[in-house]
Amino acid sequence: MFVDEAQIRVASGGGGNGCMAFRREKFVPRGGPSGGDGGRGGDVLMEASEKHNTLVHFRFNPEYKAQRGRHGEGSDRTGAEGKGIVLKVPVGTIVYDDETGALVHDFSVAGESIVIARGGRGGRGNARFATSTHQAPRECEPGRPGEERVLRLELKLLADVGLVGYPNVGKSTLISRISAARPKIADYPFTTLQPNLGVVALGEEPDLVSFVVADIPGLIEGASHGAGLGMQFLRHVERTRLLVHLIDVSDASGRPDPVKDYEVIMGELKNFGAGLERKPMIVVASKVDAANSEKLAKLKRFAKRKKLSFHEVSAVTGSGIDALEWAMANRVEAIRRASSAPETAGYAAEGSEAVSHTLPRGKRQAEIGGYAVPPQQVEPVRTRAKASRRARSRSRDVSRQEKSAATAAPRSKSGTASRRSTAKSPAPKRQKRS
Repeated sequence: MFVDEAQIRVASGGGGNGCMAFRREKFVPRGGPSGGDGGRGGDVLMEASEKHNTLVHFRFNPEYKAQRGRHGEGSDRTGAEGKGIVLKVPVGTIVYDDETGALVHDFSVAGESIVIARGGRGGRGNARFATSTHQAPRECEPGRPGEERVLRLELKLLADVGLVGYPNVGKSTLISRISAARPKIADYPFTTLQPNLGVVALGEEPDLVSFVVADIPGLIEGASHGAGLGMQFLRHVERTRLLVHLIDVSDASGRPDPVKDYEVIMGELKNFGAGLERKPMIVVASKVDAANSEKLAKLKRFAKRKKLSFHEVSAVTGSGIDALEWAMANRVEAIRRASSAPETAGYAAEGSEAVSHTLPRGKRQAEIGGYAVPPQQVEPVRTRAKASRRARSRSRDVSRQEKSAATAAPRSKSGTASRRSTAKSPAPKRQKRS
């Protein structure tokens, strides 16, 4: 059973109560307070797992509660913490708060884990309230209650390519030819009742190219108003990078105009309201082994006029399958590179800004080879400022010392010369009186 929506109630464990106790032992006349703290309640965690591909395990067990913390005990013993629980969800699950409608988390990576309900804190025992003026406290705290939430889970499959079109146009047959998926195939409409995933691998190592293809149930006119199986399965192609629109060009479809088939499906994608009609698209004429030449020619002219990528395939004979596989692979790789380019450009811009602010004046990114230095390899601006201030102070000290030495040198020479001249000239002799 494929279940892509579920509503669950989670409750974390409450904290244990603090204990009020006093130490009473022989030969210890003044034991004092010894009440321990209560244990912390268990958390409720949610983790993305690749072992699950549906939410069916939440359909029949919608309530989950973690263990509460144990109460504190005497002799300063803290209560044991409550055991938490981990809920496994498929990759691609989106969690909403059912009461507010707010997005809680989007699990897009395997192994990702978050706490969706945090356990309550344990209460403090009376030993925590002892002070120098309040040596026998008789108060203690109760444990904090845990969180309780009602969550709505919605699964959106993670795929690179989504197959869309009318029922019974060959989507399931195509995915069975290009991947190892084995969906149900029959000659009546609405054979596919749940999405199917298939992995396509082209080439050999180390040049292997792989991508995931999603096959969803067929759409008909009025699906946005509940006709057929509705459009609830379109959420599984919201995250796709590329759409492949299959159109039956044989007379077995019973629809005379393939262009109208294209316009009807595009209208339903637009009514879904997630921008699916603006995604890159490849138009595929299916069942060309029994094609009506007029319908095929009309669809080909329409695709050329709209500048849409067009391919002719026959899943029965295998004609055109290889070309379509490589066309999908090339488009997916191009979109992957285009989507990763802004992140790289943003990192380079951030790194270049750091370089331009931290390098010496007149030195810029172009002078160091045109690439950005990671921020952790660049000297901090504050450290450089301190170093420059120290250098300036040293230069000022050196210049002052030089000036003082230059001014002191002439004085010392003149003084020495005067002393020497005074020493050489003898003092005048006094004349004796007669």
